[in-house]
Amino acid sequence: MMTVRLAALPAFVIATVLAAPAYAQDAERATDIVVTAQAENATEVDNGGSAGVLGDKPAEDLPFSIRSYDETLILNQQPQTLGQVLENDPTIRTTYGFGNASEQFVVRGFPLFADDVGLNGLYGIAPRQLVAPELFDSVQVLNGASAFLNGAAPGGSGLGGSVNLILKRAGDAPLTRATLGYSGDAHFGGSFDVSRRFGNGGEFGVRINGAYRDGEVTIDGEDRRSQVLGAGFDWRGDRLRLALDLGYQLVRVDRLRPKVTLGSAAIPAVPDADANYAQDFSFTEMRDMFGTFSAEYDLADNALLYARGGARDGREDGIYSGLTILDAATGESNGNALIVPRTDNNEAVEAGLRVKLGTGITHEINFGGNAVWQVNRNAFDFRYGPGFAGFANNLYDPVQVALPSSTLVGGDLDDPFPISRTRLLSAFASDTIGLWDDRVLLTGGLRLQSIRVEGYNAYNGGQPDPAASYDEDAITPVVGIVVKPANGFSLYANRIEALQQGPNAPIDPGLENSGTPLAPRRSVQYEIGGKLALGPIFAGVALYRIERPGEGTIAGEAGNPGRYGYIGIQRHSGVEFTLNGEVAPGLRLISGVAVTDAAFVDGAEVAGVPDWTANANMEWDLPFAPGATLTGRVVHTGRQWANATNTLRLDDWTRFDVGARYVFAAGETPVTLRLTVDNVANQRFWASAFDTFGAALLQGMPRTVKASISADF
Repeated sequence: MMTVRLAALPAFVIATVLAAPAYAQDAERATDIVVTAQAENATEVDNGGSAGVLGDKPAEDLPFSIRSYDETLILNQQPQTLGQVLENDPTIRTTYGFGNASEQFVVRGFPLFADDVGLNGLYGIAPRQLVAPELFDSVQVLNGASAFLNGAAPGGSGLGGSVNLILKRAGDAPLTRATLGYSGDAHFGGSFDVSRRFGNGGEFGVRINGAYRDGEVTIDGEDRRSQVLGAGFDWRGDRLRLALDLGYQLVRVDRLRPKVTLGSAAIPAVPDADANYAQDFSFTEMRDMFGTFSAEYDLADNALLYARGGARDGREDGIYSGLTILDAATGESNGNALIVPRTDNNEAVEAGLRVKLGTGITHEINFGGNAVWQVNRNAFDFRYGPGFAGFANNLYDPVQVALPSSTLVGGDLDDPFPISRTRLLSAFASDTIGLWDDRVLLTGGLRLQSIRVEGYNAYNGGQPDPAASYDEDAITPVVGIVVKPANGFSLYANRIEALQQGPNAPIDPGLENSGTPLAPRRSVQYEIGGKLALGPIFAGVALYRIERPGEGTIAGEAGNPGRYGYIGIQRHSGVEFTLNGEVAPGLRLISGVAVTDAAFVDGAEVAGVPDWTANANMEWDLPFAPGATLTGRVVHTGRQWANATNTLRLDDWTRFDVGARYVFAAGETPVTLRLTVDNVANQRFWASAFDTFGAALLQGMPRTVKASISADF
């Protein structure tokens, strides 16, 4: 047997032999860090969420369709707006308001205004117009009417579905994350997120996060800046839980590419993907300060008493620019401008009691009430030039002009006075009866809703206008059933009514009721569906029909102006299918298809509602390259009518996005690199024709490269 003396070996060999176990341990530790971070970065959908007064529920226990997109998706996809988060949902499409960056979401063919997006379960507290997504832990989507669950939306929208935002709070694990990001052409930013729990049992939680982004985006000359800051404080006791969530958002957009109003008998060709036909003088700036406070107390193991309240102070300034096509072939257009200073002061409260009784046959009883108060102050200055003539322009060869002179001014531009005061009150009660170990869940409920709106004349110093005011109430019932024939499989049905605040008539001097709100309107929804969970895969299907009074301009008699009001019955029906989860080891899918038939009883179809939409978002963790993930997404939108008379129609369009992530360990710190390319083919298309007050087209975004690097210290 040969014996080797250690002292006789070269020094570097001795060092290598002695260090080998340490290197192996370091490599193993680095691999563990990468595997853990890659798993935590996986983009997935949570099938469930907050069902309003029914509480947080898994999807299979609800007679409604609900899903949630969490903060990991927001971090991975680097969206700049809430609309870009909701691009992942096959049942939702996004459009804008008139000349500004106000995102509107089309769900089941009905609009959901950004004003009616919930925050921590309360209406009127989230920022309106544009919502920067960095502050939120979850974006929850509930398809269909939700007036019983959440109360009537104060803006009068949300009949086809609702969105609820959940602000970030401290989790059990500490977090310290810094991120730097880029989006073409010259849009740079960064964010931080710090979370800790304190106390012997982690009773106190603190989470502070913020982000700043600024620079030109891929639309030529369009510049966006956003800065957000959020703080969440919570305390968890044996029976009592308290939380205070605060947020600040400042968003500015210069030279926003506007929608294009149709004034021609044809659809214009789509300009270059990055073309911008906005005026240099156009901008919008929105500042919001908002927050909520919530308290929950367990009266017993089966009884929960809860209360929450919130407030928002908002300010908006802007010069909005519009473009109306006169000749689709040449691009000849008419331009205009509008100045609208605005402030909002909103408050909301809700309180209730939730009790579950019984063993064999159970009853989950809910009752309580909520209230929303809103004060809107604004003024307007139409800058169309003499005689509302506007200014000459061209869609394909835009020219810059000086801001036109004032044509029509309403209110005090320097210190806007109240234009409307809204108060919504409601009381609710429901009982969910569970049979056969909750394999059958039957829900019945009533909500008494009261809507009071006080409108003020914009021209005479804010004096009350009886024609623009009303105070009405109604009882809106809900009935729902869930049947679970087997584990992971459920069938459901619901019938729900809604009372909506009436929409405001357009600001148009040619209308008898220009700018005034319409009276509330009732609607009814019928829906059946099913849900199936097979391990990590979740599938859902829903068939629905919704009916409500339609709206539009009613022509006046000879010599008299027209009036905006309710016309006929609007009926929307369709089917939705969603599929998400880990379809194979390391392969995740978020997908679905929605088919929508939106029409009036006279046969005319609703403009701006695609006949079908589909999404598929896929991620693949490469098994042969630890830490590497490939991503891809396809978004399809079917044909849609561009005008109410159904004579102009947009082509369908399909967009492809690709990307990749890579996680590596820098010492003990996991670092994630992200790269995505949206609209990789740089396809140009009209994305939406949906508009509340007429025929207008929104152009799709050009190819957009996004990159970021995150480190979790």
